[in-house]
Amino acid sequence: MVGGSAGPAGRVPFVGRGVELGRLEALLGDAGAGGVVDVVGDPGIGKSRLLTEFAALARARGMTVLRGRGTERARGRPLRPFTDAFTELDPRARRAFPSLGGLPAVVRGEDGEASSGAAAPGAASGVVSGADLFDLCRVTAAALGGVGGHGLVVVLDDLHWADEATVELVDHLVRHPVRAPFLLAVARRERQSPSALSAALTRGLDSGVVLRSALGPLAGDELIDGLAAGVPRERAAEMYEASEGSPLYFLALLHGDHSAAFLDELAALSPLERAAMDAVAVLGEHANTDRIAAVTGADRYELIRAMRELVDRDLLRPDRRARCLAPRHPLLRAWIREAVDPWRRLELHRAAAVELTRTGAPLADRAHHVEESLSRWDPKAAATLTEAAEQAVATAPAVSARLLDVVLRVLPDTAEHHATRSELMLKRATALGMTGAVKESRDLLHRLIATHRPAPEGPEAGDALRTSAVVQCAFMERTLGRYAAAGALLRRELDRRPGPPPAQRTGLVVEWGNRALFATRYPEVRDEVAGALADARLRGDELGAAEALTLAALGEVYEGETATAREYAAEAAALTDVTTDADLAGQCESLVRLAWSEVFLDDCAAARRHSERGVDIARRTGRPFALAQLLLTGAYARLTTGRLSEALEWADESVAVAEALGGAELLGISRAIRALILMQVRPAGDPEVLAAAEEAAATVGAVDGWWATVSRCLLAYAALGAGDPYRVRDVLLAAGGDSDLSRVQPSMRPNFFELLVTASLATGDVADAERWASRALTLADRLGLPVQRGAALRAVGLVAARRGELGVAARAFTESAHECARAGAVLREAQSLLLGAPFAAATGDTARAATMSRRGLRLAEEGGARLLLDMAARGRAEGERAARERAGRGSAGADAATASPPSVPGPGPDPTAPVLPGPPAADVPPLPSGPFAALTPREREIAALVAEGLTNQAVADRLCLSTRTVESHVGRVYRKTGVTSRAALASLVTRCAAGPPQAADE
Repeated sequence: MVGGSAGPAGRVPFVGRGVELGRLEALLGDAGAGGVVDVVGDPGIGKSRLLTEFAALARARGMTVLRGRGTERARGRPLRPFTDAFTELDPRARRAFPSLGGLPAVVRGEDGEASSGAAAPGAASGVVSGADLFDLCRVTAAALGGVGGHGLVVVLDDLHWADEATVELVDHLVRHPVRAPFLLAVARRERQSPSALSAALTRGLDSGVVLRSALGPLAGDELIDGLAAGVPRERAAEMYEASEGSPLYFLALLHGDHSAAFLDELAALSPLERAAMDAVAVLGEHANTDRIAAVTGADRYELIRAMRELVDRDLLRPDRRARCLAPRHPLLRAWIREAVDPWRRLELHRAAAVELTRTGAPLADRAHHVEESLSRWDPKAAATLTEAAEQAVATAPAVSARLLDVVLRVLPDTAEHHATRSELMLKRATALGMTGAVKESRDLLHRLIATHRPAPEGPEAGDALRTSAVVQCAFMERTLGRYAAAGALLRRELDRRPGPPPAQRTGLVVEWGNRALFATRYPEVRDEVAGALADARLRGDELGAAEALTLAALGEVYEGETATAREYAAEAAALTDVTTDADLAGQCESLVRLAWSEVFLDDCAAARRHSERGVDIARRTGRPFALAQLLLTGAYARLTTGRLSEALEWADESVAVAEALGGAELLGISRAIRALILMQVRPAGDPEVLAAAEEAAATVGAVDGWWATVSRCLLAYAALGAGDPYRVRDVLLAAGGDSDLSRVQPSMRPNFFELLVTASLATGDVADAERWASRALTLADRLGLPVQRGAALRAVGLVAARRGELGVAARAFTESAHECARAGAVLREAQSLLLGAPFAAATGDTARAATMSRRGLRLAEEGGARLLLDMAARGRAEGERAARERAGRGSAGADAATASPPSVPGPGPDPTAPVLPGPPAADVPPLPSGPFAALTPREREIAALVAEGLTNQAVADRLCLSTRTVESHVGRVYRKTGVTSRAALASLVTRCAAGPPQAADE
């Protein structure tokens, strides 16, 4: 709904206010009430449009509607709103309501005598004076009391401009309601209404004569769906937020025309009032009386009178918390500022900058006015903007880049300013990169490198700036996946003579090594990295040594040289842990490399600790590239250790940061790991998992690098979860390069070999599965990484199970669980336990099978691994069905050693391989289906123990749970099965276990 617009056939649709309109419509059926409708709200909120729709409803019922309006210009004319309404009386209306001929002439807008021939109060002169006012009100009320027929509705808009006589007449109609089919409906701005009018209408609320409808902001869906259906949703949402739910301001933004929103009000202002409004718009939150006086140069006392008038007009409102004055709507400030003459606006900002500097305002506030008023080179102004940019870069890099651009645009292009220009260009490139404008940053750095000339008196300092630009430019090229370009830049700088100072050379070598590592060519730079590390140690440069150490650790673990990588990582961690956050702020990338190294070395506790510290530093110091990666390492470490809810939160934030930065590989790997985590918390086969993994693979496109390869490989897990083992092989062999997966980092290769084994068994390619299982175990033994060895052992167990070697399979899965537990890889331990439990039971070791099953379920449940729990439940159901089938064939008492082997798990997702556990734990009787089908595995386990007669404490002791946890589970079992006691639960278990009653023999 929009105020001031046309009626039902108007161009702007009527939206919202259905409830308010319904309340008003209900009054139309109450003939003879003589009530008053009071519609109040801010300017543009939709008061006029609501009354327009109300008037249309009244006409549709056959009622006569007269409309009048108050205006500021006519405020000196008594009863103008009523006069404006009753001049609409046409001859037909006069015939329908003959009593209206008794209205005073001043009300009818006539200068002569009343049509009845009798002079009414005030009729001769058209004005109202003294004692005549009471008589006028009485006569008017009497005339309206004679209204009959279908009834009369008088609508008075903008009544906040009411004169004294109008207020008195309204007050009379409230105190002495007309007993006739008559309604008075008024709309007004409450802040601008005369106090007497507000008081009169408020009194009517208590007596029931007045119905007030206070209009607030419309909901977003109402405005967006009703008025901006063709506008992109995100853009429409931005307009709604800026409008604060006001229809008038929303439409002004929608159509790009805001003149109607305020120009009429500004036209009525005096020169000083308009100057004060302009100053408020420029000063913003600093608009207090003293600063407005300083900026306008006005006399303080005259200015106070002007501002009081602006407050009375509701153009300005006091903000007591900020101790300033502000326009009634944020958009009004921006639009008034736009309307100020450009030269006048420049002078206002200049005066504001001077005043804020004099009063010691914050640097950022001063910089805003300096920025807006800087039209020529001014060293002091440039220094202010540069300092503000340096202060803002960590928290508002876009602001920093903009301020530096302002300085660069006015900086003279002369030799004396060349060094300053180079410094500013480097700072701006840094800020641009932090906003995600990677290409723009890269282009500016290339321009700086090409044009920079070291100062004759300080070539070393000049070369240092150039080297910093080269390192930063190479980082941007690497982020864009342009490894060759990054390498060419760095190699040329490393070979330049005289070369950079030792400390900077270390930085060059580290970035050179990063480029090689992400291009999967680390062995080419291994010696140079070792040399840089030796030089840093020799100089006692601990920060430089830590940078080289973290690079060496990550490079070696990537290549599978885990023993060497551990040594480097341990030394790097020792240095990092005694380094202050302030020193690490410039080396967040080093923390990234250390955390990733620890993840790949199966030290997730250390990885979590360093990623958490790094995230805190990166947030505080504005390091978005490092932040995205540190969040990702933290997410992966939490995935491995079974903290899935936290892992997904960290992964979600990593994706959000990476999306803002725009690098394909960083965004692709963030999305891929998020998809891997999502798989664990969603049901098996959830289509969103596959869609997320496919999006990640598509993000990296044709980029050929470390993270791009991993992103493509991780798609295979989602493909297996979607039941497509053939696609698993296609994805892995294409991304890995060949059947040896030679393009995949060795320290992750056993994981993917296990995935190939699972897919091959699902497609019947047992020979391929055997070959890949053998390769996985050989490589894992060489790596000495527990999690990778656990994956290889699971692959061996799957192959053994297919061959029918149940004892071998049981031992392999058991050893896999031990390896994963050794590294704290909770989720993979749970997977191995649940895989191995049915095979342990099949070999007759039911006690071990029960222990494995219980622990696996507990770990999965505590970690929130919905996938593992669902697949475990499915495995239990299959085991129970098989047991019933054997019982039906008379084989229920067969020896466990000769029982049919558990089926080899079919395809399904995990972090490494699918899980379809076999029969339930041997010492926990399987619950029948039917009433128990809705229970989780843990609830079924507890229900069986309760049915045996165990107390909650006994169940808790047996399952290593708290009593409260058991109580919660028992309560859920009661709700799902419909029983209310332990005895009833035991009875239900017994009845269901016995099966349906058999028919008697005839």
